[in-house]
Amino acid sequence: MSSTSIASLHAPSTADAGQNKLPKRAALVSFVGSMLEYYDFFIYGTAAALIFPKVFFANVDPSTGTLLALLSFGIGYIARPVGAVILGHFGDRIGRKTVLLFTLVIMGASTLAIGLLPDAKSIGNAAPIILTLLRLLQGLSAAGEQSGANSLTLEHSANSNRAFFTSWTLSGTQAGAILATLVFIPVASMPEDQLLSWGWRIPFLLSALVLLVAYLVRRTMPETPVFADIKDKAQVARFPVIALLRDYWPDVLRVIVCALIATVSTMTAVFALGYATSKFGVARPTMLWAGVLGNVVALFAQPLWALFADRIGRKPVFIGGVLGCAVLLFPYFMLVTSGSTPAIFAAAIGLYIIYSAPNAIWPSFYAEMFEARVRYSGTAIGTQLGFLAAGFTPLVSASLVGEGPNGWIPVAIFVAGCCVASAAAASTARETHKVDIADLGKRRA
Repeated sequence: MSSTSIASLHAPSTADAGQNKLPKRAALVSFVGSMLEYYDFFIYGTAAALIFPKVFFANVDPSTGTLLALLSFGIGYIARPVGAVILGHFGDRIGRKTVLLFTLVIMGASTLAIGLLPDAKSIGNAAPIILTLLRLLQGLSAAGEQSGANSLTLEHSANSNRAFFTSWTLSGTQAGAILATLVFIPVASMPEDQLLSWGWRIPFLLSALVLLVAYLVRRTMPETPVFADIKDKAQVARFPVIALLRDYWPDVLRVIVCALIATVSTMTAVFALGYATSKFGVARPTMLWAGVLGNVVALFAQPLWALFADRIGRKPVFIGGVLGCAVLLFPYFMLVTSGSTPAIFAAAIGLYIIYSAPNAIWPSFYAEMFEARVRYSGTAIGTQLGFLAAGFTPLVSASLVGEGPNGWIPVAIFVAGCCVASAAAASTARETHKVDIADLGKRRA
C-alpha cells in the first residue's frame, strides 16, 4: 500500500472536519440568537423598573404605576406557555432551525415597535394596552428560543461535551443581559426630562442591529442529525404535545419545578433594582453596574460549571448551585441595602457565581430527560410553565416587601423556598451525563 493511501486512511476527510466544527458552530449560533432574544427581554425588565411607571402608567399614583409596570413585565411570561406549545409543536414537527429563525424575527419586530410606541401623554390608555400586547409577543418568541437553541446544540454535540456546548445558550442569555445593561447605563444617567421623552427608546431601537447579526449567523446552520434521522425514518410525532404528555408527564412536572430557580434572576434583575434605588437611595448606575459585573463573572463561570457537569454529572452541580442560591439570598439583600458600592458589587458577583451553576446545567439537564421526537416541546413547555413564577416574582416581591431596613426578608424567604423546591425536584431526576444521545429519554421498565 502506498504512503499516500496510508495517509488517506488516517487523515480526516473534509466532511469529517466539517462535522467536527458543527458543535462549535451550533454553540455560536445559539449564543448569538439567545443574546438577541434576551437583550430584548432584559431591556424591557430594566425599563419596567425604572422608566415605564412614568411613561406609560403616569395617570395613576407612583406606587400603582410601579406595580402596573411590573405586571406588564410579568404578562410576557403568560404568553410563554402558549408559545411553548405552539413553537414546540413545530420545532418537533418541521425542525429546530426554521422555528428559531421565526422566534428571532418576532422578538426583534416587537422590541423595535416598543421603541417607536407613543407614550400615555400622546395616545392615552392605548399606550399601555399596546405595550402589553407587544410584551406578549416578546413572551411568545422567548418561549421557543432557549428550548430550540438547547435542542439544536445538544443534538450537534458529542456525548462527552453536551453540557459544555449546550451551556453557551445560557451564556448568550448572560451576554444579552450584559449588553442590555451596558446600553441602559448611559441612558439612565441622562437628565430626567430627556430620559423620559426619548432617551429610553434608544436601547429598544438598537435591537434592530442585533437582530440583523443574529439572523445572518443563524440562517446558514444545518438541521440537527438527530432530528434529520427521525424525519428520514418517519418517526416524527404527528402531535408532539400529546405524545409528550402521554409518555413524559413526570419529566414535564419535574422541569416545571426545577425551573423555579429562575426566580433568582428576575428578583435581582428587576425587583432588587427598583427596591434598592427607590427605598435605599442607591444610584441607578450603581445597581446597573453591579448587574453587569455579576453577569460578566457568570459568563466565564458557566462554561466551567458545564465542563464540571460533563465529568461528574448534571445533578450534583445543579442541586449544589440551587441550594447555594437559597443561602446567599439573605447576605445578598443585606449588602444591597447597605448603600455601600463595594458591598453591592460583592453581593452581585457572589450570587451570580453560584447562580451560574444551575443556569449552565439546565439546558442539558432538562433536554436530556426527553427523546428527540418530543425534546423541543418537553423543554419548552416545562421551562415556560416554571418561568411563570419567575415572571411574576418582581410583582410578588413588591407585594411581600415590608417597611424598614429588613423589609426584604419575606422576599428572600419566598425566593429561597422556590430554590429548595427546585433542588428537591432535581434530586428525583435520572443522571444522564453518561447516557448516549440515542438513548436519552428512553422509557425505563
